[in-house]
Amino acid sequence: MASTVQFDLVSPERRLASFAATEVQIPGAMGDMTAMEGHAATITSLRPGVLRVIGADGVKSYIVTGGFAEISTTGVSVLAEQAVPLDELTPAALDALVADACEAAAVNTDKDAADKAVADLLAMKAAVSH
Repeated sequence: MASTVQFDLVSPERRLASFAATEVQIPGAMGDMTAMEGHAATITSLRPGVLRVIGADGVKSYIVTGGFAEISTTGVSVLAEQAVPLDELTPAALDALVADACEAAAVNTDKDAADKAVADLLAMKAAVSH
């Protein structure tokens, strides 16, 4: 059996997951990364995207809009601004996430970052809509 790490995912609304995982695929702000047992200690910010976790029950996917991931040799903790299990995501909820990002971009003084967040959400929407 493959080695595991403790995976925890929380958002301000609720604790979404806590289980042993063999692999955690993270949409990092500087690029995608995969964390497994023995990974170097790392903290990364998240970009909007799909967080995939491989565990004993198969692959579980979550939509995240931002936040942070803390990776250690024995675990991965994700603190998401917003997170929704992919199997619970409705088209209306996804549209609301995009609309919220567009609204925030309109008033954000860092236009590049705001525009990138909107672009990341639109790309994620296209990826999960197929």
